[in-house]
Amino acid sequence: MAYQALYRKYRPATFSDVVGQDHITQTLKNELDSGKVVHAYLFTGTRGTGKTTCAKILAKAVNCLNPINGDPCGECEICRMVAADEATDIVEMDAASNNGVDDIRELREQVNFSPAACKYRVYIIDEVHMLSGAAFNALLKTLEEPPEHVVFILATTEVHKLPATILSRCQRFDFRRIDSNEIVGRLKYVAANEGLNLTDDAATLIASAADGGMRDALSILDLCASHSMDIGEDTVANVCSMAGNDYLIKMADLIKTQSTEQALTLIDELHNSSVDMLRLLSELTNHFRDLMIVKVVKSNKKPIVCSSSKMRALELQAQNFDIKEIMSILSILQSSAATMQNGNRRCEMEMCIIRLCNPEIRQDLNSLERRISILESSEIIPTNNNFTTKPIEQNENLNLNNDDIPLPEFDNSSELIIEESTPPNETINQPNDITVKPVLQWGEIIGILRTSCPLIAGVLQDSNAYVEGDYLLIDTNNSQFKALVNGSNSIYRDNIRKAAESVLGRKYKLGPYHAKQTKNNVHDDPMKSFEQKLKQLEIN
Repeated sequence: MAYQALYRKYRPATFSDVVGQDHITQTLKNELDSGKVVHAYLFTGTRGTGKTTCAKILAKAVNCLNPINGDPCGECEICRMVAADEATDIVEMDAASNNGVDDIRELREQVNFSPAACKYRVYIIDEVHMLSGAAFNALLKTLEEPPEHVVFILATTEVHKLPATILSRCQRFDFRRIDSNEIVGRLKYVAANEGLNLTDDAATLIASAADGGMRDALSILDLCASHSMDIGEDTVANVCSMAGNDYLIKMADLIKTQSTEQALTLIDELHNSSVDMLRLLSELTNHFRDLMIVKVVKSNKKPIVCSSSKMRALELQAQNFDIKEIMSILSILQSSAATMQNGNRRCEMEMCIIRLCNPEIRQDLNSLERRISILESSEIIPTNNNFTTKPIEQNENLNLNNDDIPLPEFDNSSELIIEESTPPNETINQPNDITVKPVLQWGEIIGILRTSCPLIAGVLQDSNAYVEGDYLLIDTNNSQFKALVNGSNSIYRDNIRKAAESVLGRKYKLGPYHAKQTKNNVHDDPMKSFEQKLKQLEIN
């Protein structure tokens, strides 16, 4: 007999066996016990939380000949047929590979036939969000007026992709991530039945890696069992290609002591040990997240899934960091994760570590912003540059969000115009109203766009950006930019805003940047003026 994976072998057969979803299973049991069967159910939640399992139990329960308090008996002819996958009246459909309108039309033709052996024909449509628009429309016709003998169970991990018309016709159940303590309990139960020696710390580490998914937890346990019958933390770390607690503690210490060379050597050792760099980055992010929680949450009930030994190590290490430092490190780690997906992972990891180990690099932006604030409030500003901003009326004919400035031709009619002005009857004396700031991280924002929206990233090559109040002003000579951003599709504007927010830490409205000619028809260079002001304050 072929080996059966643990997640299949220990798949619950009744609602009472399902772990961590009592708010759903109890409701379903009550409905079935009272004879209430809904024609369409929607199960939504992250992967491995029991959606498909509960769908199969529900399909068996509505057809069971001798239900027990809403649970299938497991002994009648129908229950045995379902358990053996021999019930032709229960149809499972994967919408990821059967997502066309023809597939749904075929389904619509089938639902008109009466069940062969069961009371209900049950259709379980997994990953339903993958259906095409036309397929959703075809399915909607059936959901509106289904035959009395048909029950639909839709399952999805991305409920936001479902049309509102579909959502409104289903009874919805949201599956939660399973609590780590419940996962640990289930793992120890399975390990005991399988003759495995699973330590508490190993079970906790598996629960942490599974991220609330019971199926993933059992799959990891299965891999560990293939490696050794005695499963400890080291076994789990090796099987999952994790860096391990010791490496994470050591890496954090090296970052704190600014030991760049040693940190890079450690990265090399982990890379040679086949540790995935993206996973290492994720684990390091989770480690500093745990340090953040330890610093902020003073109660004993901290939202951290780890062994008691690691908690003691976290509490000890957290004493060496202040919360601002941890937040700064987390910001860099998350920024690196955004660019690591499609690039050289090892190189990106090394660049990230270099930034983390060198505060002068990490804090350069914060330092510059503080100095700019000094510059803005200083009276020592050249008298030959008085910059003001002047808005113009928004063009209502352009199809733009209300948050954005319309983008006409890049000339002197731009929304924000930087010009030289001399108010009448006033003497200019050390003006300090400079509000336009260059975006020093514009290259990093373009880097994110290369992944999320390569077209707009290419168009913005060699461009610059500035911040003025709530606006991100883009300076580019590429004629395609105006056509793309002013088009009916907002995807380009949205991608720019999201990329800017991920780097700058706040949302900005969009607008063009263009310097107006002076009275002498000579373009003032804002950056040169900016550099002059920095030099006056001896800012390098």
